Amino acid sequence: MFSVWKQLNGSQRAAFTASFLGWTLDAFDYFILVWVVKAIAHDFRAQVSDVTYALFLTLAMRPVGAFIFGWLADRFGRRPILMLDVLLFSAMEAASAVAPNLRTLLVMRALFGIAMGGEWGIGASLVMESIPPGTRGVVSGWLQEGYAVGYLLAAGAYGLLFSHIGWRGMFLLGIVPAGLALYIRLGVKESPAWERMRAERVTKGVGSSLAPMLKALTRNARLLVIVVLLMAAFNFYSHGTQDLFPTFLETQRHLSHSLTSLLGIIASVGAIAGGIAFGAWSQRIGRRRAIIIAVLLTLPLIPLWVGTTSLVAMGFGAFLIQFSVQGAWGVIPAHLNELSPEEVRGTFPGFAYQLGNLLAAQTSVLQAKFAEAHGNNYAWALAGVAGVGAVIICLITAFGPERRDAVLT
Repeated sequence: MFSVWKQLNGSQRAAFTASFLGWTLDAFDYFILVWVVKAIAHDFRAQVSDVTYALFLTLAMRPVGAFIFGWLADRFGRRPILMLDVLLFSAMEAASAVAPNLRTLLVMRALFGIAMGGEWGIGASLVMESIPPGTRGVVSGWLQEGYAVGYLLAAGAYGLLFSHIGWRGMFLLGIVPAGLALYIRLGVKESPAWERMRAERVTKGVGSSLAPMLKALTRNARLLVIVVLLMAAFNFYSHGTQDLFPTFLETQRHLSHSLTSLLGIIASVGAIAGGIAFGAWSQRIGRRRAIIIAVLLTLPLIPLWVGTTSLVAMGFGAFLIQFSVQGAWGVIPAHLNELSPEEVRGTFPGFAYQLGNLLAAQTSVLQAKFAEAHGNNYAWALAGVAGVGAVIICLITAFGPERRDAVLT
């Protein structure tokens, strides 16, 4: 990354920093809920599966945000809409802290999902449209692993602060990302590709209403369907290995808050390493091949990950499984932006990603219900999703398109 960093100018570095931090803090706000599911269920006298509907609603509403904020970003620019998005998801996270009952919390998490849905697509487009083509693989890996860094921060906050501030205090930490909007306002320049497209629209007298965007998506309907199915498999795979992992450790392995946090941090370190490694490798061997190799590594690791009671073995399993899962994800920002039609790049990657999220949004609910129906056996629920998800991703990726090093700028 350091050699690539030297190839970027000041504005390109600022765009990457803003997008990386935006995705990190967005993920941090999302994963706070993952770590406090059991505590919320206890306070509201509900089942864990009832609380997991909050995860479902967040994921299900993300396509709405991706469409709305993506269209706004294509019309008004990546930079101002990214600022707006950061402020909104911070506000909804803070509002979750004061929810008086589970129903209100579910509403807050749905609204949070709309705001969360806009960040990834806009941030990824801003970066990929700004940097040189030869740096995309490495930058893609780093950018996507903002998600894993967010998980790591949430795990650390849980281990250090939860016993002192409770789940409501954890949600109040979500106000912190609002400060990122000021950095974007002062330090980040608009995407040069968007500036050029705006100038072309003015020259040609083409408007920026919804109609041209909808026509562009319709023209590329086949591509959109393929990418949505791929993203559904990816989200089924990743959320199925992350969201209920803390619940598995506390409920089935009976680990303490601190040990559960430690294993979450170890998993996050593995995720970051995998995303960076496979993102960079994809620049040499291709996006599809890197994804397939990464997900195939999952299959032999499942018994080590959830099939053992040894703390050391679980630590190795957590590290390696997320190295594999997020290794595949590290390729996605570059891959989706290269596949995207130019005129809707602010909308297409994020919208396809979040539509996939919608299709996979019930993953945690189904896992929790399966586990509860089988004596709280979360191990089988986690293992089944990891294995099935890996196979489906391989099949869709193998027969899907690739446009490595496509011109974006």
